Amino acid sequence: MCLAIPGKINSITSEYNGMVRMAKVSFGGITKKASLEMLPDADIGDYVLVHVGVAISKVNEEEAQKTFKYLEEIGELGELEDVNEYLPKPD
Repeated sequence: MCLAIPGKINSITSEYNGMVRMAKVSFGGITKKASLEMLPDADIGDYVLVHVGVAISKVNEEEAQKTFKYLEEIGELGELEDVNEYLPKPD
């Protein structure tokens, strides 16, 4: 099953020779990198849904917290360990 996981953007960098905006996104204490190419207006402090290493939409904090709690309850957060396999490797 593929899920989009809500997280909060902690920082944003420009990578791959300045071609891609990447964010460090916190998922309840677990931090992963995600591309912001689909959300050019995303900024530090925003909550986003991340699917396979790509932020696909913004969500409000309340909705993000509810979704994260539900995922935690059903045991789906273990899949976060595999996200890095889908991200491109830095230059």
